[in-house]
Amino acid sequence: MKHIDYIIVGDGYAGLFFAHQLIKNNKSFVLFSEGRKSASQVSAGIINPVVLKKFTTFWKAQEQIDFLKDTLDEIESYTGKNYLISSLIHRIFHDENEQKLWLKKSGNEELSGFLDQKFDRLKVVKNDFLTGKVNQSARLQVSGFFTDLFNFLEKKEFLIKEKFDYEKLDTSSSVYKDFQFKHIVFCEGMGVKENPFFSDIAVNPNKGHHIKVKLSEAIPEDVTIKKKHFLFPTDNGLYFYGGTYDREQLHQHVDESAVAQLVNGLSEIYPYDFEVAEVNFGFRPTVKDRRPIIGRHKSHKNLYVFNGLGARGILNGCYFSRSLYQLIEENIPLHEEVSSSRFE
Repeated sequence: MKHIDYIIVGDGYAGLFFAHQLIKNNKSFVLFSEGRKSASQVSAGIINPVVLKKFTTFWKAQEQIDFLKDTLDEIESYTGKNYLISSLIHRIFHDENEQKLWLKKSGNEELSGFLDQKFDRLKVVKNDFLTGKVNQSARLQVSGFFTDLFNFLEKKEFLIKEKFDYEKLDTSSSVYKDFQFKHIVFCEGMGVKENPFFSDIAVNPNKGHHIKVKLSEAIPEDVTIKKKHFLFPTDNGLYFYGGTYDREQLHQHVDESAVAQLVNGLSEIYPYDFEVAEVNFGFRPTVKDRRPIIGRHKSHKNLYVFNGLGARGILNGCYFSRSLYQLIEENIPLHEEVSSSRFE
């Protein structure tokens, strides 16, 4: 029997950022990964402090961005790489009214650090009414982040590449197969619906598609462009464009109407020929109030859930991994806005 502090179930942003908290604090653990690409692993990796439809920000945006930068610096100490791409979002304005609204909002204290008051004109793409620059926005180099962290976990024998079997979990003795554990943290995204301990948490699937395209005329390499969706270069010469939001068509295959939506959206801003090279989709675990769901099981006090990160998986996963760790190790209560108890 191997004695460990934690078992983590799940391999998206929630699982890996919580694993970092354990590495940082010298806790022993194993992480169970099925090896299937989660919604996190096919995500755009956008780090954005602004809601770009309404030009508003969100709860703890500055704190989350600052904490993410510090955390990625810490992760660099053992992977040797920093995955933060300094590529500011340029929001293409639809008309002059959006320009005026942007300038008005940029005078608000909570938005002044994010909405740049100087407008830019981009080459290649259509931006007749110019673009607004989102300061402090960035991207995560998603594939490198997951590949390198999985390699590190595997090298340290923290990674177990198999599906977690709930029937083999003995909650009365805190034993799973040949592991004696102190705590289990379930970070399963929409996989939580198969979890007999937390299947009733209030997360709902939101299906997102994105395409990767070959462009006949290159766009500026140092920006992330946003109108209906995000457009930016990837590592292999292709460009990412996406993603969609769909709460209705939840089947496990590509929805051609979503692909058509993306092709049409890209055509509106890109006046040259392009070719769709790849289509991907995933299911974001979303919550009605747009807050994560974090907490302890009512009956099994060493079982925890970390879910509902939604479209802000990077910021939410990073920032609230510390909150969950502090709840477990220091008994510091969660903020009521993210605690699972808010739905009871």
